[in-house]
Amino acid sequence: MIRPALTEWKAAADRLLALSLPAESEQRDEVIAEIETILDLRDRLLPDIQPPFSAEEEVFGRDVLAAEPAVAAKLEQCMSLIRKDLSASQTKKDGVRSYVNPYSKVARDGTFYDTKQ
Repeated sequence: MIRPALTEWKAAADRLLALSLPAESEQRDEVIAEIETILDLRDRLLPDIQPPFSAEEEVFGRDVLAAEPAVAAKLEQCMSLIRKDLSASQTKKDGVRSYVNPYSKVARDGTFYDTKQ
């Protein structure tokens, strides 16, 4: 008999693998919220998955552990896309700011150095 926590963990891993981060920001927010929900579920299940395990649970656990690197890679891919979007947004914001006020980064200490002496 396999513990319900193990089967729920496997189902959560499968759901994480099935998710894909869409290009539209509205749908992306929904997907990110779903990822957070699934990760919270996994955090709640973790204390229930403690030894000793039966032979059937050990075989099932090996299958679950084999899927974990793929889950981690998928989550890292989502994080990199989010980081890239944040970086692009910050770059765009800086570009707009420098366009609106092009002299904001010029030193205004009141000195002028004449180099033609």
